[in-house]
Parts: sequence; C-alpha cells; structure tokens
Amino acid sequence: MLSPSFLAHLRTLLPAHCVLNEREDLRPFESDGLAAYRNTPDVVVLPETEAQVAAILELCHAHRVAVVARGAGTGLSAGALPVDGAVLLVLAKLNRIKAIDPLARTAVVEPGVRNLAISEAAAAYNLYYAPDPSSQIACSIGGNVAENSGGVHCLKYGLTVHNIAKLRAWTVDGKLLEIGSDALDAPGYDLLALLTGSEGMLAVITEVTVKLLPRPERAQVVLAAFDDVAKAGAAVGNIIAAGVVPAGLEMMDRLAIQAAEAFVHAGYPMAEALLLCEVDGVNEEVSADIYTVRQVLEASGATEIRTADSEEQRLRFWAGRKAAFPAVGRLAPDYYCMDGTIPRAQLPHVLQRIGALSAEFGLAVANVFHAGDGNLHPLILFDANTPGELERAEDFGGRILELCVEAGGTITGEHGVGLEKIKQMCAQFAAPELTRFHDVKAAFDPERLLNPGKAVPELHRCAEWGAMHVHAGQLPHPELPRF
Repeated sequence: MLSPSFLAHLRTLLPAHCVLNEREDLRPFESDGLAAYRNTPDVVVLPETEAQVAAILELCHAHRVAVVARGAGTGLSAGALPVDGAVLLVLAKLNRIKAIDPLARTAVVEPGVRNLAISEAAAAYNLYYAPDPSSQIACSIGGNVAENSGGVHCLKYGLTVHNIAKLRAWTVDGKLLEIGSDALDAPGYDLLALLTGSEGMLAVITEVTVKLLPRPERAQVVLAAFDDVAKAGAAVGNIIAAGVVPAGLEMMDRLAIQAAEAFVHAGYPMAEALLLCEVDGVNEEVSADIYTVRQVLEASGATEIRTADSEEQRLRFWAGRKAAFPAVGRLAPDYYCMDGTIPRAQLPHVLQRIGALSAEFGLAVANVFHAGDGNLHPLILFDANTPGELERAEDFGGRILELCVEAGGTITGEHGVGLEKIKQMCAQFAAPELTRFHDVKAAFDPERLLNPGKAVPELHRCAEWGAMHVHAGQLPHPELPRF
C-alpha cells in the first residue's frame, strides 16, 4: 500500500488527469494480454513527457517504491502485471513519431507509438518497419523492444533487436542512458542488445530509433495443404534447405484453419495442416523462388498448392493467418496462448507430442505459428468457469515449454517470460546462468525496484519447484534465504 504522502508528492509531478487511483479507473490496467493473471494496481501514472518519466523514477527511487512499466498492455506473459505496492508507469501517451529520415532509413519514435503506425508513416517514403507481431495494429514499439518481439517477417528480416539502432532510456534512479549509434556499430558493451528483451527490468525506454527498409518490388504467397501435420512440419525444413529464405513461413493446423476460414473466409482448403510461404524481392528473384518453393512442396507431399495471382488474393491468404488468434477465440470460452521455440528439424516430433499431450490433458489445442523460425504458438482451449480447467491448461502449457527445452529450443520466442514462464526458466537455465542474470539486474537496479518478481526466478524458487538438484539435504548457494 502506497502512503498518502507519497501519492501527494506523485501528484505534484503530473497533471491531475495523468494520475489514476480510483478503483474504477484502475480496473482496465489490472492485467495485460494474459487476462488469466490479474492484480489491481495501487496507482497508475500516464506521463506525457520524458521529463515526467524521469521525475517519477527519481521519486520512486527516493521512496524505495517499485515501478512496473507498461506500453499498450498487449503482452502475453504477464510482464506488465501490476505488483502490490508499486507504481504502474503507463507510457501510452508518449506516442509521437519525432522524425523520419528517408536517406538514413530510420525513424525516431516514442515508446507508445503503435508498431503498425511506423510503417503507415514511413509509407510516404516507400519504406516500412519489418518486425510485425500479430498484434501490430495495437502493440507499441516500447513493448516490442521490452519483449524483443518478432512476427511473420522475422525469419528473413530479424527480430526487434536486429531492427533498432538507438534507445533513450532512464535508470531506476532517473539517470538518462543513450545507447546505440547512428553508425553501423557502436563501441563498448552491446547494451542495446542487453536492454532489448529485458522486460522492463533494467531501465525505462522513452525513445527508439528504428531501422526502415525499402518496400520490396514484389511479394507473392504460396499456400500449401497437407493431410498430415508432420509432413507440413518437414516441408518447412525442406524449403529452407533448398536455399530459399522466405519473408514469411507460417503454419496452421486443422482446428486453426477451420476457425480462421469461418471468421474471415480466406478461401482456405480444409486440411490437416496449411503452410503459407511468402517470398519477396526483385521480380526475377521472386519468380525463381516461387518455382523452387512449389517444387519442394510437391516433393514434400502437399495435397494442394495455390499461388496468389493478385495482391488482393495475397492479402486474403494472410488475412486468415493474421486473424487466427481472434478466430480461435470463438471456439471456446477461453484459450491460453503459449510461446516456445524449437529447431525447425524438430517440428514434426514436437507437433506430434503436443497432440499426445492434448489427449492426456483432455484439452483441445489449435496450432498457429511462425514455422520458419520454429516459434510455436499452441492455443490451448479451456473454460475458466469450469473448476480446475485453468490450472489444467497452465500445466499443459508448462509441459509444452519443457518439451521445447528437451527438443533443444527455448521457453519463449517473442512473448517474454514475465510471470507466466518463470517456473520454466528453472528448466531452461542452471544456477550459474541464473546467478549471472541476477548480477546484471543488480548492476542496473540493485534494490530490485523495476518490475520486481518477473522474468528471472530466485534460485530458491527453482529449488521449491524441484528444478534444482538437492543432495543430502544440501542446496547450492547456502547464503540465499530459503523457503
């Protein structure tokens, strides 16, 4: 509980309409996109300037009050979940595009700018911003940096970390960090990469310089249907092995296809699995790649292959994939979206194992994901009103993440760890790695005031969960407080 004196001081830093602490005003901020996790914040602040952000951080640091930064609230791992006794720092009002430089192919934007708004603004120069999460119409660039978001086109063009040049960020005690460079490389430690994907635990971002790309001369999509999910999974690796680097390579299973077709009428054939493979570039390059992709798909056992013959058809094919998440939401009262990444060669095995786990847990799952980079998004269907189903869905999701680790992959692709996957961090990393993560955190935030309790588990938590070896009653790191 925040003290009245602290709240009174906080109100002196901001206009009255930028400080919310009435219960009905706080309710919209009690969760991010993972609505199964909820906690009403003590107070919400919505600064309108960078100077206000710095002042809020200085005040919170002086009073040892925790701060949770939040962008558009579309995150899917409870990374922006409010923490008791903390200030929820919402950056949505910092939403200005400050500059676009068509010669340098960069844009300088505030963290609350929507992902899609960058490409819309850059279109006047025939440029665009490549990372495109499915939520790009709503998610903000500050959140994309915090989670190192990807999207359909990250297979060819990289994740957020590969598409930004500079950051302005503020430390927990209100000091400015200017990180990165306008040049190709920057001297010193690569703090730009360190802050990207740090989930609001190291600093608060107030400005991002993003890289822009010229729009390709031509883009074309091939759609392929399969009578077996494993065949479709194998075809993904075959396309890459043939030397084609698609701009996007996405996969949907039968349940996701049915949901998307009923929702947007994309013209999809009914099949056990569907691949969408987009290639882009200059005209001759695209023609050659389309030919190769079709040859590979035929050899991989596709039962039907269609090539979009117009821009309208290309967009219709993508409309179904882009709408798959809301479409699956019509199949059950609730779904739980997982996010793990595996080596492409493991796709057939892991998809079959997810099917077996679905039967074991008695919960249906729709698979729609970035197949080219092995980033899975199983959507576990459940009904939160049925006692025990949410817990069963969470256990099912945890088993999928552990399966990803067993297959040589990771527990996250683009959604971050947040609170959702903190247990599985103990399966992903051993004590030495986790200890180094805590050291990095301590270098930026020794009192653990920024987004506390997220992303990196305490070692005793791993021991409680059974993910740390205990021999003869002796735990490693005896200096740590125990349960």
